[in-house]
Amino acid sequence: MLNRFMLIVVFVPLAIILIALAVANRELVAFTLDPFNPGNPKLTLTLPLFIFLFLALAIGMVVGSLATWVKQGHYRKLARQRGVEAENLRQAVSRTPSVPQASAQAPAQGSALPKPTN
Repeated sequence: MLNRFMLIVVFVPLAIILIALAVANRELVAFTLDPFNPGNPKLTLTLPLFIFLFLALAIGMVVGSLATWVKQGHYRKLARQRGVEAENLRQAVSRTPSVPQASAQAPAQGSALPKPTN
């Protein structure tokens, strides 16, 4: 249900906007990596503008994802440490011999808890 909702509400309008953007920006644009000699054909790439826009969007998503991943590294490390600690505690509990249950005569000899009053 949630997947269908995401598809209809988010991805369909996004696809329509991206298609409209691609159709509106079909002109060839020169992208050069040499600021001192812009006419250098070896360092100039000529493609439609929408391709450069999509590449910028994709690069931004990758850089943002990497920044988020690096920023959350502390939490992943803490989760790993706590997982190891929990596993060590599980193993310690499984190695501990079981405590024998008190016999039926133990409460008759006297217990630490007072008897309830009516």
